[in-house]
Amino acid sequence: MIDKTLAERGASARLECEVNGSPVSIGISPSTRLLSVLREELKLTGTKRSCEIGRCGACMVLVDGKPVNSCLTMAYQCSGKKITTIEGLANEEKLHPVQQCFLEEGGYQCGYCTPGMIISVKAMLDENPNPTMEQIEEAMSGNLCRCTGYGGILRSIARAIEIGGQPNDR
Repeated sequence: MIDKTLAERGASARLECEVNGSPVSIGISPSTRLLSVLREELKLTGTKRSCEIGRCGACMVLVDGKPVNSCLTMAYQCSGKKITTIEGLANEEKLHPVQQCFLEEGGYQCGYCTPGMIISVKAMLDENPNPTMEQIEEAMSGNLCRCTGYGGILRSIARAIEIGGQPNDR
């Protein structure tokens, strides 16, 4: 458990939540964004900092199973919630099936957008395991690939849908 006193952090509030299955208790200021807590305090750098205005999806995480842009989410809004980052999808040394599909199908180029893409695909498949192309486009509309690797991304999504997109051990 990460626990820092409010005085140590110069903070005025305490964020108590669960991140990737582990309890977190950390002092924050009211203006702290979830992205900053994840990257700077918890050292979970898989969640990427990019546009910081909620347009690219590189910072996408799950909050209580729903995809959110962590650059727009105030950390205090996550009190009592379960947060899952890209690091939290893998089970021990085994990748989550969606991660494996992105790896096998070339669903990345530079890889910067990949964590957010994978989080969005996982959230979509959790809600609808057999989406239409229109539903895929809608679910992925908040994610941008600056390298234009959409062919590989779509192949990865198609493969994840084909295999069910869920770990066999759940």
